[in-house]
Amino acid sequence: MPELPRLVCASANPDKVAEMALVLEGIVELLPRPQGLADVVEDADDLEGNARLKAAAVCAAAGAPAVSDDTGLEVDALGGAPGVHSARYAGARPSYADNVEKLLFELQRVGATSAEDRTARFRTVVMAVWPDGTELSAQGIVEGAIAEGPRGSGGFGYDSIFVPSEGDGRTFGEMGDDKHAISHRGRALRALAEALGVVAAELRRA
Repeated sequence: MPELPRLVCASANPDKVAEMALVLEGIVELLPRPQGLADVVEDADDLEGNARLKAAAVCAAAGAPAVSDDTGLEVDALGGAPGVHSARYAGARPSYADNVEKLLFELQRVGATSAEDRTARFRTVVMAVWPDGTELSAQGIVEGAIAEGPRGSGGFGYDSIFVPSEGDGRTFGEMGDDKHAISHRGRALRALAEALGVVAAELRRA
């Protein structure tokens, strides 16, 4: 059996790490982030930039290829907000509940009351960075709508209020691990894994 590609996980969010490990199981060997590494300042203008900042910083610290992701929830009625600012929508260090509460308040403020008014999408960019500067990235998107209130205790972030269009009416928070088959992060990670497989095959033929 061929050896799995090894990537250091750049995320410091334990919920993301667990989800990434689950999706990549049997495809990529995910190694832990170096202990004691300070949080990376995510001040890029887009998701790809933030993913690159995190992966590059951890790659340099670990001296090994690293993988990171950045995810944004884009709500049409709010002009695409919170977008790249999703993790810090309600302030510098908000809880998941703080961000959800602010988002629901903003939708109410602009009068987005029907499902047609509350369309949204999750977008994830995943990036792997190697010590020689090589980069490989992939994107995953899932369309949906924002529920009127939180439903379900699974997942994290905005999962409790996001209803995917391809689902059965449940929020990601109600779907639990079932969400990985259609989720933005699952799609991005599988696309990255496929790209890694193509690169590995090309190197073997070279």
